[in-house]
Amino acid sequence: MGKPKSKDLPDLGHLAQTGTEIAVRVTPKAARNAIQFKNGQLRISVTVVPENGKANDAVQGLLSKAMGVAPSYLQLKRGQAAREKLFVYSGPSRN
Repeated sequence: MGKPKSKDLPDLGHLAQTGTEIAVRVTPKAARNAIQFKNGQLRISVTVVPENGKANDAVQGLLSKAMGVAPSYLQLKRGQAAREKLFVYSGPSRN
């Protein structure tokens, strides 16, 4: 599977505020990488298998791309081995 293009991802730049907590529900081993809002919840699907943190890294990369920030600005605060994850943005605020 190819990497999703930025035009295929929603613009999540409004989440790039220092200290913002971003709750996501993750679906690993999906048919394609995608980000969508469903029932008021941010859902991220990745094609990677959930072993040795690979899916977490893929989610972090996809989320950072949609936000337009470096992946290093997102830290996984909670949910290392769960589908419900909480990321914290620690980079500079975007205006």
